[in-house]
Amino acid sequence: MMSVYAVIAIAVFFYMSAWFVIASLVRRNDLADIAWGLGFVLMSWIAFLFSEHSSRSLLINVLVTMWGVRLTWHIARRNLRKPEDSRYAAWREAWTYFYLRSFVQIFLLQGLFLYIILVPVLFIHTSAPTGLQAVDAIGGIVWIIGFFFESVGDRQLRDFLKDPAHKGKIMDQGLWAYSRHPNYFGEVTQWWGIFLCTLSLPQGYLTIVGPLLITLLILFVSGVPMLEKKYAGRADFEAYKKRTSMFIPWPTRHA
Repeated sequence: MMSVYAVIAIAVFFYMSAWFVIASLVRRNDLADIAWGLGFVLMSWIAFLFSEHSSRSLLINVLVTMWGVRLTWHIARRNLRKPEDSRYAAWREAWTYFYLRSFVQIFLLQGLFLYIILVPVLFIHTSAPTGLQAVDAIGGIVWIIGFFFESVGDRQLRDFLKDPAHKGKIMDQGLWAYSRHPNYFGEVTQWWGIFLCTLSLPQGYLTIVGPLLITLLILFVSGVPMLEKKYAGRADFEAYKKRTSMFIPWPTRHA
């Protein structure tokens, strides 16, 4: 019988390939952002169906589903009201062999990241079922903290941007007064919470590759650096940087 890891690898390939076809037809590669969260939900439940069920695997799938559905809805509602995201639009103009690069560099690469980040979830599904332990509760609490920061941070930013009086201003209110990226902090924290749940299983620590990857991507590749670069040099943003923690929420620094 094919292993769950192989099943999910094949499923991720076809899932991202399908989104590439749709994106090519409608000329919107930013659909990859919508596919991201939904992909985790779908793969988690496929893995659940191909594995022995346990209270831990069901708990993990509920957490992944809450995260993925909320994120997908948030991004879809934000992106589909506007033209294609400027990053993807710029690549459309700049890239030679655009469709080949899009398939490999956007959709397949994102599928690879999805698979690696999902490793803790797959590990839980493929491990022998055991009862929940204290470390699972700790992981759940950490996840709830992360979900709070991501969901509330996204909502606060959305409400801020909807107000015409805030046009051109830097968001520095609510959670954003304590972290320049509270939503990213929340996303990373949720995956560390899921990782903690693997520590109640033998060799669960090996799945640390998942939360490490999402942390590195957000801190050094596609998350924080892209947004910080967009506002770099603005006097109001530079002042905001000086008084506000970049990532981990922390009290405001005063001059």
